[in-house]
Amino acid sequence: MPALLRPVGIVGTGSCLPERILTNAELEQMVDTSDEWIRTRTGIRERRIADGNTAASDLAVPAAERALEAAGVTAKAVDLIIVATVTPDNLFPATACLVQERLGIKGAAAFDLSAGCSGFIYALGAAAQFIASGIYETALVIGVEVLSKIINWQDRSTCVLFGDGAGAVVLKAVNPGEGLLGLYLGADGGGASLLTLPAGGSRLPASPTTVAEGLHTIHMNGPEVFKFAVRVMGEASLKALAQAGLKKEDVDFLIPHQANMRIIEAATKRLGLSREKVYVNLDRYGNMSSASIPVALDEAYREGRLKPGDKIVLVAFGAGLTWGAAVLSWNLAGPERRGE
Repeated sequence: MPALLRPVGIVGTGSCLPERILTNAELEQMVDTSDEWIRTRTGIRERRIADGNTAASDLAVPAAERALEAAGVTAKAVDLIIVATVTPDNLFPATACLVQERLGIKGAAAFDLSAGCSGFIYALGAAAQFIASGIYETALVIGVEVLSKIINWQDRSTCVLFGDGAGAVVLKAVNPGEGLLGLYLGADGGGASLLTLPAGGSRLPASPTTVAEGLHTIHMNGPEVFKFAVRVMGEASLKALAQAGLKKEDVDFLIPHQANMRIIEAATKRLGLSREKVYVNLDRYGNMSSASIPVALDEAYREGRLKPGDKIVLVAFGAGLTWGAAVLSWNLAGPERRGE
């Protein structure tokens, strides 16, 4: 293994969202809730929902193709694929292997990673280490979820929150001082029961009883997760900044996990940022778990919000309980300069 580490950065982004939009007004007809209740407590107006025939890989592949095109990289150049998801096509094989086959990539390493809504940050960090060490040259990192498949549509505390989507990035070695500058990951398994899908694994295999009791859908202790998220989003961001040798005053842009507007506002306040320096698409997509940050990153980049040299913080929290933050020195010119 090479002894010297190389700087690693994002060289292309892409995303894919289902066409179907589910509004708060429609949810009012499905469950005991209201548009006002949802908006004032979460900030969500609508979300995207995949149809009955769409699985995680069906969203992951187009997102990956767009990221590869943006990077000017052929699929055959990819030698590592990591898919972050809690809604894989199957428990096995890995969705990353299905993506690999559909992209026509032969021989690349491929695996899934499960860290809840923090999954993309975890996957980004893992892929960056492989490239930094020289083991691989080009990595494809995808965050994808079809959470609509595991939602209890009668549970108003959870069904209003989540949406489906996929975001992808391509990673390669970049110039010194560019790319990933800091990474902070953590977990507290003591909070595992606060956000969970109880059945379907080896603890509670699928049975008529688990299905009848609704144990194959998301169960969440909302108040406790909220308190955890408000605390950890700011803390994780500051830890990653310290690792990068930066202060909160150095932050040019924040892309937080899109779970709840009040949580985002708390993180924004902790970092002392103005609203203009924070990207929010929560109102349009809801919580897409591991897909939320890469989709937001792709949108922010294509809208010209990110400039070369900008110091960007990506931060998330999720089931596990997990958390993660990454600090990037943005290395891509605006899409208009790249002919996108």
